[in-house]
Amino acid sequence: MPRCWTALLVAGAVLLGAPVHAQEPAAHSGLGRPPTDAELHDVLVGPDGEDLPPGSGTVADGERIFAARGCANCHGPTGEEGPSIPLVGGDVTTRSNYWPIQHWPFAPSIWDYIRRVMPYDRPGILTVDETYALTAYLLHRNGIIGEEDVMTADTLPQVRMPRRDDYLIPETWTPATRRGFEILPER
Repeated sequence: MPRCWTALLVAGAVLLGAPVHAQEPAAHSGLGRPPTDAELHDVLVGPDGEDLPPGSGTVADGERIFAARGCANCHGPTGEEGPSIPLVGGDVTTRSNYWPIQHWPFAPSIWDYIRRVMPYDRPGILTVDETYALTAYLLHRNGIIGEEDVMTADTLPQVRMPRRDDYLIPETWTPATRRGFEILPER
């Protein structure tokens, strides 16, 4: 067989085998890890509260937890003072992107934020019941719920936030959804 045929056969075999080799799984890089069971079950709670877990919390428990878990270290003993933002009252400011609790449109979003982000130096350590209790305490301190109200997965979504009507839930996005602005071609 002439040399050019041999070279063509070898090149063909290499080219035909390349896609098969490319489909083989790559060796583990050593980066990352499989998610933990808790991470697999960590669900974002939407404004409707549909994914709130079972649990409950009272205003009285929330007041105790506020002090015990160190919330007062940043927000002050009553949530109105301290080196960090006030949790009771307060004004909207674009300087810090702070939106006081009274301006949040949906109570389950407050629960979700507390559960994920607080306390600042140890996020995620609060139990579900502690999170319900802290949410109840802050809602009460802001005059939104009564002192005897108990927050649960059923009651929290029913809380009517004072500024809810100021917010509109956007329509479901599709490729045909119009933008609120126009993109003009470069000139």
